[in-house]
Amino acid sequence: MPLIRECVVTTLHPSGEPHLAPLGLIEDGEHWIIAPFRPSTTLDNLEKTAKATASFIDDAEIFAGFVTGKRDWPVEAVSDWPAPRLSAALAHAELEVLKVEPDELRPRFICAVRRIESHRPFLGLNRARAAVLEAAILATRLHMLPPEKIEREIAYLKIAVDKTAGEAERRAWDRVIAKVRAALPSPRLPTRFT
Repeated sequence: MPLIRECVVTTLHPSGEPHLAPLGLIEDGEHWIIAPFRPSTTLDNLEKTAKATASFIDDAEIFAGFVTGKRDWPVEAVSDWPAPRLSAALAHAELEVLKVEPDELRPRFICAVRRIESHRPFLGLNRARAAVLEAAILATRLHMLPPEKIEREIAYLKIAVDKTAGEAERRAWDRVIAKVRAALPSPRLPTRFT
């Protein structure tokens, strides 16, 4: 199985307007692969501009925000590169499309890593942040997964949130759970912390 790096990818519309989307980049040796589903703005932008910036973050509220409709996160220009990075990025990677492997559902954009730059220190892993990320990914698949599976996974992820979350992680968790609950009402889905 390939290594997948969860991040926020910035692509550019031909007009220069940035578009942000949470994605899992596939690491394949010296190349990274961006594989957005059709239809998507990320896919359209990559076909036209062939450049992207991957922002690596540890802020659970950003991932939760994306899956619940918040997309206006602050960005900063990158020196000598057209696609900006998230202001909250711990690091970013500049990616240039070398080739495209066509696919009707999910084409693969094979990218060269032009440069990786660090901006803030990484201060360690937090299980609650990882749990929010997993719950956010589940929230994007509500139409594909059986309700029982979602309930089971949410219940398990809640253990890490209850044990290790700070206030930001709790806000992010509550935001994702509200989305899941709205789409899939169930008395077993957690809504509040005890």
